Amino acid sequence: MDNMSENVLKVDNLKTYFYNEPGVVQAVDDVSFDITAGETLGVVGESGCGKSITSLSVMNLVPQPRGKIEGGTINYFKNSSAPINIASLKRNGPQMKDLRGNEIAMIFQEPMTSLTPVYTVGAQIMEAILLHQDVSKKEARSRAIDMLKKVGIAAPEQRVDSYPHELSGGMRQRVMIGMALSCNPSLLIADEPTTALDVTIESKILDLMNDLQDEFGMSIMFITHDLGVIGEMADRVIVMYMGKIVEKAPVDDIFYDPKHPYTRGLLTSIPHIGVKKRLSAIEGSVPSPYNLPPGCYFEPRCPEAKPICSQEDPALLTLEDGRQVKCVLYK
Repeated sequence: MDNMSENVLKVDNLKTYFYNEPGVVQAVDDVSFDITAGETLGVVGESGCGKSITSLSVMNLVPQPRGKIEGGTINYFKNSSAPINIASLKRNGPQMKDLRGNEIAMIFQEPMTSLTPVYTVGAQIMEAILLHQDVSKKEARSRAIDMLKKVGIAAPEQRVDSYPHELSGGMRQRVMIGMALSCNPSLLIADEPTTALDVTIESKILDLMNDLQDEFGMSIMFITHDLGVIGEMADRVIVMYMGKIVEKAPVDDIFYDPKHPYTRGLLTSIPHIGVKKRLSAIEGSVPSPYNLPPGCYFEPRCPEAKPICSQEDPALLTLEDGRQVKCVLYK
């Protein structure tokens, strides 16, 4: 990952809201980040913090009609030309269709529900290739077999004609990775790609993604609640809570010198081999998105809260070393 310099994606002040009967959910609220060439950006946080909605916003796949990108820009830099603001594109317009799956690809959480059960895995990989590449069906099939081989599926010439239910969970996840990489994207978004897998298969999938990243030179946005996985995969990390970024830093700083109380809470809840110690948990629970507390959203659960925290929602502050943290402790 030595070529990290130019931006592949730059998100500024992204706001994605959902309009439901009980009220408005600010699922992603004023989020900004960038991803550079060849970099892996980790996105972590508890369920409901806005990780997946951020990724769906980048793909212009926010569930409609209730969901809507209400503000901000999502600039994708294609071949060093002028950036394309994805937030301004029509969801199913030709420009978005050209980007989605071709330039920017996504691996979804659950491969069994993401793969269509009535088509062979080869047909589903071929569909992406035929849609975006000017090749014959024969060439598309050959590429599909080659991708299955690249992602470590044995006997790819036979497996290309298998249906999803004929494959194990790990093999289906490899198929999803092969499908996402079939058009050699610049940016791969991986949304909890190993959640449904056992530990040994998870390790193989992560190694595979690292190997393929080196081979294809792509950037990765890796979304997970598992900080152990982030430690293995990411170069930089953003930590999200209730739709906002609370900390943004290089991965080593997150693990060895976490600044935000929420980040520290996440880290102390990780079990360590050989350490006989009761795991600490973050007190309380995530607030209702329809009834958010005043001031800092984490204040009701924060062991380091000050009186001002219930009144003031702090800005994302940039510290001397360049990392960012959203907390009054650093004002």
